[in-house]
Amino acid sequence: MRGLIGWFGGRLPRGKRSAMSRSDGIPHGRIVLVANDVGGLGGMERQLAQLILGLLTLGRHVTVIARTCELREHARLRFVKVRGPSRPFSIAYPVFFVIASLLARHHKGEILHATGAIIANQVDVSTVHYCHRAATTTGLVEPRSSRSSYAYHLNARVAEHLSRVGEQWCYRPERAALLCAVSAGLGSELRAAFPDMASRVRTVANGVDVSSFRPSSVSRSAIRGRLGLDDDTLVAVFVGGDWDRKGLTFAVGALSGAPEWHLVVAGDGDEDDLRQRAGDAGVSDRLHLLGSVDDTATVYAAADAFVLPTAYETFSLVTYEAAASELPLLVTRVSGVEDLLRDGSNGWFIERDTADIAARLTSLARNQDLMRSMGRRARQGAHSFSWSEMVAGYARAYEELANVDG
Repeated sequence: MRGLIGWFGGRLPRGKRSAMSRSDGIPHGRIVLVANDVGGLGGMERQLAQLILGLLTLGRHVTVIARTCELREHARLRFVKVRGPSRPFSIAYPVFFVIASLLARHHKGEILHATGAIIANQVDVSTVHYCHRAATTTGLVEPRSSRSSYAYHLNARVAEHLSRVGEQWCYRPERAALLCAVSAGLGSELRAAFPDMASRVRTVANGVDVSSFRPSSVSRSAIRGRLGLDDDTLVAVFVGGDWDRKGLTFAVGALSGAPEWHLVVAGDGDEDDLRQRAGDAGVSDRLHLLGSVDDTATVYAAADAFVLPTAYETFSLVTYEAAASELPLLVTRVSGVEDLLRDGSNGWFIERDTADIAARLTSLARNQDLMRSMGRRARQGAHSFSWSEMVAGYARAYEELANVDG
């Protein structure tokens, strides 16, 4: 198998950078970005879209190799479609891995930028949004499944195994010149999980759109009116899928100890199971499930606090969006969040414990001036994480490669 996959190799990509000329910090080579999907609702997909738009603004030529690319046509943007299923992951991942690897071979001499362990080729930069080896070794995270049926659980376990095998192959000096982690905590996890790559790990934080995510009285009234809630009702918000890992049941259970609060949930998951849990806790009338929401900015605007009792994150874009929306943050101490949350200032680090979450919600209910001041400080902190700084971070990574042996 190594001989077959080695067909995608060649010399280490960093050696080809020395002859490139540079002006604005990005080598004058075309950038080939390989991703499953670009654009759309997902946090990673939105980050990729903003990176590409930033590179295009700087005058770069970008080729996207992906299943989907929801970006407008641009003279310097080329989209190469990877045809294949998007689910289940246990089938979609190996199919994409093979096809995208073959397509990427046609772009030798260009800057090859992958998003995770998704191609067999040697790459210049690999952006790591999630480290499966680190997540599973915590003992807190089970293989991810959106439903409780046997078929879903089987797919989740196969998917987790494939992901770890992919990481083991791709995150080696022979395969990647640089690994760019999306947070400092994830960078530390990568160095520990893949010690041979320790010197090649860099941190390039994701960005958040503070112009789109901001307080809005119009959105607040609209969403609350839809839910039958008046302006004085205290509302906590949870945004995301993968409800088990993100600890939604702890947030629902906390409502029984914080009777002043309602909880609004935006995202997909096993709603029947969650409603049953809410019924058992006697809080069904204060749980509001919105399902998948296209414009999550309006949901944040309707809330008074953000709750995320998650077991594992690498950046947690939803936390940054909540902060930009001027909400106090009640989030577990995980990677990415640690870079933003200042305990007691713009929120609190919480435990995956209903009593702890209920106590924090009760504190905010009793001191709403504190709640509002925490929200303002959260938005101030979010301003430090911009799209332009993210693009500049990758420009520095490309520049570093260009200077090798230069």
